[in-house]
Amino acid sequence: MKYKDTFIVHDMYYVYVLRSSKDGRFYTGYTADLKRRVEEHQSGISKSTSFRLPVELVYYESSLNIKDAMRREKYLKTTWGKRYIRNRIKEYLRDIKNIT
Repeated sequence: MKYKDTFIVHDMYYVYVLRSSKDGRFYTGYTADLKRRVEEHQSGISKSTSFRLPVELVYYESSLNIKDAMRREKYLKTTWGKRYIRNRIKEYLRDIKNIT
């Protein structure tokens, strides 16, 4: 926890979902630095997505606790979690389907 001016700023942890433009599949992960992590994926530094480039960030959530973020990542990787994500970004998926 940090104090910035008169506000308390907490460390944040992010659960994120990337979509590969190459194969249309999703990759889910968690991190404390969302911008850096997405850049690592997009540049090919991350081996988990380097063969599926390009990727784009399509969804993320934030948590104040790393264990909550880890639990959420685990859930989003389940069948029910994948359905949740597809429902949350339904219009985006519809739009990209119409473009291609």
